[in-house]
Amino acid sequence: MTDELKQAALEYHALPKPGKTAMAISKPCDTQYQLGLAYTPGVAEPVRVIEKDPHEAYRYTNKGNLVAVITDGSAVLGLGNTGALASKPVMEGKAVLFKKFADIDVFDIEVDSKSPEHFVDVVASIAPTFGGINLEDIAAPHCFEIEEALRERVDIPVFHDDQHGTAVIIAAGLLNALELQGKRLDAVDIVCLGAGAAGIASMHLLRCLGADPKRLLLVDRQGVIHSGRADLNKHKRRFAVDSDRRSLADAMVGADVFIGVSGPDLLPPDMLKIMAAKPIVFALSNPDPEIRPDIALATRDDLIMATGRSDYPNQVNNVLGFPFIFRGALDVHATCINDEMLVAAVEALHALTHQPVPKEVLQAYQLDHLEYGTDYIIPKPLDPRLIDYVVPAVAAAAVKSGVARHDYPSHYPEDALEKIARFSLAMASSN
Repeated sequence: MTDELKQAALEYHALPKPGKTAMAISKPCDTQYQLGLAYTPGVAEPVRVIEKDPHEAYRYTNKGNLVAVITDGSAVLGLGNTGALASKPVMEGKAVLFKKFADIDVFDIEVDSKSPEHFVDVVASIAPTFGGINLEDIAAPHCFEIEEALRERVDIPVFHDDQHGTAVIIAAGLLNALELQGKRLDAVDIVCLGAGAAGIASMHLLRCLGADPKRLLLVDRQGVIHSGRADLNKHKRRFAVDSDRRSLADAMVGADVFIGVSGPDLLPPDMLKIMAAKPIVFALSNPDPEIRPDIALATRDDLIMATGRSDYPNQVNNVLGFPFIFRGALDVHATCINDEMLVAAVEALHALTHQPVPKEVLQAYQLDHLEYGTDYIIPKPLDPRLIDYVVPAVAAAAVKSGVARHDYPSHYPEDALEKIARFSLAMASSN
């Protein structure tokens, strides 16, 4: 980042008032009568109703449209363990994205945590305030333990975006890339470099979508995660395979897909040469990918490439997922965000990519033309149709899987689910 851009970023956050978010009053409060309704004595009536039936909080308070974005600051973007307070600009930024893309209100909460157990206790204690909890920038393996513990203790969705949000976008892009390369998810060899939150969640979701567990190789700093290793925690152990491959180079021989969620420049060009024909490379380390697209494409002209960067085609960007996944969950008062809802989000993004791109998207990205192909395997973040595709799909999956406490909303576009279903049927027929 240049000095000029650094200064611009500081001024953006400081002026004309500090920070990026603020609270707004949603009801008129201009007369004595209105003040009496907003606070005492009027406020006593919803209190009595909610005391009798806690679910009425969704009707009389902002709970149903309020998400907590919570972190301990232990894994902030590419900056590492910055501590709780220094993570606040990032959490405010996440709040901006929730509001901008799905009109969801957010409280950002930075917990100066002494341990994972302390963090869980703090978050569980304040959970009644919210309709959902988005865990953010928490280092592995604590992020797994924290999410599991919170899901057991609270009755609202708990979602670690670095895990499941990333997995959804990877999976949607990969399905489209495989179609373009003439391959099937259940018949390809996939190598994932990086066995942290994103890597493990992505491999789990790909299994849910039909990938062959025996053909998924997860690679960490010590090499391939195989059944003979004694140093695996329980999260990695779920993905240990019987294999004589030990290094990344071993794993890449004949691989159809490489997914990098690790660090910069960890994939040498020579390893691309030993992959299968028509390979797919998702180099998602940010800001510097495992291999740069110009180097990868100069090495293999038959590959499809994605990164986490906005200045290259096929950006794997979590904003395609989390605002709309939460919107769907909140709209049906879901108790959790389960695998069925994540699969529904993947299918919706998969289908949307095949639709003609509207003019407003082309204008937003200063493009003359854009259509499904090697440089467009996932929708653009500023596509206004995301909310009409992903939200109804997620809500419907919540209802169908039995985790919704409210009916499927009548204001959703009537044809949204029909479009996705027709597309999924056509894809199944073609395979």
